[in-house]
Amino acid sequence: MVKIKTYISGNFVKGFLTIFIPFFLIISLVYLVKIAALTSKIQITFAELLTLFSYSVPDIVFYTLPLSFIAALANVLVKLSQDNELIALYALGFKSEKIVRGLLLIALLFSLLLASISFFAMPLSKQLYKSFKSDKKSEAKLNIVAGELGQKFGEYYIYVKDKEGDILNNLVIYNRSEQNSEQFFASKTGSLNQYENHVTSLKLNNGYGYTYRTHELQQARYKSLEMFDGVQKSPYHFIDIVTHWSRASTEPKMMHRVLFFAFVSLIPLLSVYLVASFTMINPRYQENRAFLTMFTISLTLYMIASALEKWGSPTTLLLSIFFTLLLGYILFQKRVTRYF
Repeated sequence: MVKIKTYISGNFVKGFLTIFIPFFLIISLVYLVKIAALTSKIQITFAELLTLFSYSVPDIVFYTLPLSFIAALANVLVKLSQDNELIALYALGFKSEKIVRGLLLIALLFSLLLASISFFAMPLSKQLYKSFKSDKKSEAKLNIVAGELGQKFGEYYIYVKDKEGDILNNLVIYNRSEQNSEQFFASKTGSLNQYENHVTSLKLNNGYGYTYRTHELQQARYKSLEMFDGVQKSPYHFIDIVTHWSRASTEPKMMHRVLFFAFVSLIPLLSVYLVASFTMINPRYQENRAFLTMFTISLTLYMIASALEKWGSPTTLLLSIFFTLLLGYILFQKRVTRYF
């Protein structure tokens, strides 16, 4: 029996990896494009881009793993049925329930992994992601693109004709701090400077400036002018896991998020009997409906999870889990156990 469980588990792992890896890579591309969009606001190196991507890995795994589990389980059971391997096991005296119990253990491990990711890894990774963005913005290493309009430094709009390394050439700066007050500065060269406590300045060399108010125009020439970013910057404050989830007792949105994570984490366990009911078949008399099974079960379970996220409560969560398990077990008894 141990060898049979090992054989079925081995087939499941191969099928799971075949499905999970393409899912993971496709969704990873979406996250990489989203992260790459940050380069329009801040400068990041390739290593930093990979670091940001690593913070997104828990999210990617959490949303791809349940679907991959259902698809792999359905494909493996249908394949074993069509190859008459399950029929051979039934003929040797192995009951269908014993075969499913081995899959339930695998599903339990997957559910524990999903719960760990959703309740521990995801909150931490999201905070690390926000902290990284906060630090990069506080450094004010702006990706100033030569020839592009609409770039900002603090409250100032800045235009740079060309750029050589860290040296900015032919700068034009505009600011309208008040309705009747405007400022205009031009400079041959300039550079961004970073000081302690995340204080940032833009230093201009050899230029002139105009300040306009109602009925008043002032002009000035300067050899060196330093403009400071007046935006207040404070380090990101991390929240421990317990404090993070304890907000669920007072914030309905957080409570609904907990319910969503809890139900999605249990999808592997909840789906075993449901999937087995329609994929442990006799190929001579029953059709292969693996794709329809995967689609219907996945859609139904995620619709329940979405409903819990919007309108759920702890009571509805428990009822949803109970009735899903009960429905799966009844279907399995009627469609599989009574024959095998």
